[in-house]
Amino acid sequence: MFFELRQYSILPGKKNEWVQLMETEIIPFQQSKGMVILGSFTGEDDESVYVWIRRFDSEQERETLYEAVYQSEHWKNIIAPKIETLMDRSKINVQRIEPTKLSSLR
Repeated sequence: MFFELRQYSILPGKKNEWVQLMETEIIPFQQSKGMVILGSFTGEDDESVYVWIRRFDSEQERETLYEAVYQSEHWKNIIAPKIETLMDRSKINVQRIEPTKLSSLR
């Protein structure tokens, strides 16, 4: 099992719109395809910060879920065009992380 810690840079003044898009469209859509999303967060002092965490059982599962989500017509035609207006995609930071022995996420 491993996790993705994904950090995004939200465009100025777009934080609320971004959170709404994540919570009403992106997260529910990804969950409907089988993604496990453990949480999403905004920066307390920096409105450009958005972080979320997804869990995968294996690399094969990650590849399968990526295909189901990102190659779908719904993602390409409905969701992806909205992302460009709210987030700076050039600043996406994705870290694959593994829980330590004492982590409650094991």
